[in-house]
Amino acid sequence: MVFVKILKNVAYFKRYQVKRKRRREGKTDFKARVKMVRQDRNKYNTRKYRLIVRITNQHVIAQVAYATIIGDKIVAQANSKELADFGVPVGHKNYAAAYCTGLLIARRTLKKFGLDDTIKGKEEIDGEDFHVEDEDNDQRPFKCILDVGVRRTCAGSRMWGALKGAVDGGLHIPHNTKNFPGYKAPDDGKGEGEYDAETHKSRIFGEHVKEYMEMLQEEDVTKYEAHFAKFIAADIDADGLEEMYSKAHEKIREDPGPAQKEKKGVTHTRKGNTVIASDGTEVIRSTKLSLKQRREKVAQKIAAAQAKAMGDE
Repeated sequence: MVFVKILKNVAYFKRYQVKRKRRREGKTDFKARVKMVRQDRNKYNTRKYRLIVRITNQHVIAQVAYATIIGDKIVAQANSKELADFGVPVGHKNYAAAYCTGLLIARRTLKKFGLDDTIKGKEEIDGEDFHVEDEDNDQRPFKCILDVGVRRTCAGSRMWGALKGAVDGGLHIPHNTKNFPGYKAPDDGKGEGEYDAETHKSRIFGEHVKEYMEMLQEEDVTKYEAHFAKFIAADIDADGLEEMYSKAHEKIREDPGPAQKEKKGVTHTRKGNTVIASDGTEVIRSTKLSLKQRREKVAQKIAAAQAKAMGDE
């Protein structure tokens, strides 16, 4: 008979500690988060801002937040679906849309702190490496740290488009060009690589999407009509992409604020626990009882229970 050593015995399970919920769900890398939010002791209660970039199946989401002991506080947020208000009705998850979203979150953040007139960022988009701290500004730049979550930091990924947009928009985010499109590492692994700014610029203006649209138009019209149905419905062709994104950049810089929602003008009237809206809908909302009413309610329940007990006897 072979001797088998039991490793996971009672002592093992007594000392076993379950991982945090978001770690088990694969949503948060807590080791990376601790490094990003850790603050020096001599900077007590000093906010350490993060640029959070998340990419879903349909949109690019960007937030500027800082950590507190009771949770993260969001300073500003931008979603690529808002680009429809700036002249980009479709294509909200490609590299060009990620750049626009980064530019939008940067201008919104600076506007909230009253720095939008002082810090302009890089107004001429040419793909060149840019750091706002190198510019001659009387005001210190607004510094953030890029938070990519659990996403792989692959070279040329869309998250770098959001980073580049935020940097060109005026945020100071420590970075280099090694992960940008157009960077070529040295062959021997030593020395400095080459960075082609024109390649990055073409990605920012959707040149890769334009080439794919033109290729499908020539080779497979049916596939083109299926893949770019929303572009066709919005009357956007391959030649109009660069102009569309250029106008979007200008509109974002003019007014990055979110569109104001129209007030419906619905009023509510309460009748007891029923709330009636002016549009005819009704909902049940219990009124809050006072301390005296709660005590009377408890006394009635006690009296009813005593009476029932006496009746049973």
